[in-house]
Amino acid sequence: MITVRSYRHPGDYQSVSKFLITHHLPGNLDGNWLEPAWEYMHAHPWLDTAALDKIGIWEDNGEVVGAVTYESRLGEAFFQFHPAYRHLRTEMLDYAEANLAGTSGKDGSRHLGAFINNFDREFLDLVQHRGYSKDELETRSMCCWEIPDPFPSIILPPGFRLTSLAEKCDWSKVHRVLWRGFNHPGEPPTGEGELESRRRLFDTPKARRDLKIAVTAPNGDFTAFCGMFIEPINRFCYVEPVATDPDYRRMGLGKAAVLEGIRRCALLGAEMAHVGNDLPIYRSIGFQPVFYSECWVKRW
Repeated sequence: MITVRSYRHPGDYQSVSKFLITHHLPGNLDGNWLEPAWEYMHAHPWLDTAALDKIGIWEDNGEVVGAVTYESRLGEAFFQFHPAYRHLRTEMLDYAEANLAGTSGKDGSRHLGAFINNFDREFLDLVQHRGYSKDELETRSMCCWEIPDPFPSIILPPGFRLTSLAEKCDWSKVHRVLWRGFNHPGEPPTGEGELESRRRLFDTPKARRDLKIAVTAPNGDFTAFCGMFIEPINRFCYVEPVATDPDYRRMGLGKAAVLEGIRRCALLGAEMAHVGNDLPIYRSIGFQPVFYSECWVKRW
């Protein structure tokens, strides 16, 4: 019998993790989140942990067969399916509207951005019938690259070198390159709390510091950074996040960090690399889109 209930953290974390690994298809053709994205979500400092019990879990005789979750805060919904239970679309959308909608601080109106894969025609028809409109700016891509053998050369300018957090773990340098790399103005805020939030983001339960890659400048600063996750059961790696200090852009440093992370994962058995973005840096490596997750928004 199929039942639905609220997510209970941390007890349900591993159940959903196992579900995503079990039903993964090569190239992410299942359309679900990659399991490392679930792991990364739970460590992100922007996550609204107070709303975790709003996540919905569907079970059939105790086995997880579906989940609907937000990524960082209420107002967004992502749908994860066992391949034999896609008929739950309507029920899961009902749940998302009732439990995951965000509320405007200005007028109290409610809104939901439902992320629907572009190959799921039935789900796209459903949200349009419900009055949702597509937000083109929020559409996300899932891109893949079959890791080649031999692996391509990694080129750095003279004086720059590749390192990892296993070799040199300086959270202040990580914090600075991510702050500047994501175009925040000025220098990053300081304090132990800021550095601890960065540590939690990269020291997740299955993370490896040797897969967190930095490019160092001749003065020792981190100029580019790439977080990398490996999922050994399905033999793939996941790129998240990547940032380059604006003072060092257009030098190939971000690309070098990504390639080094993938190269190390390949040595550990990864055959495919994934990234949730189709920026030119990834296209230049060889990543190609597999599907798009379209954002459909309703306000009421």
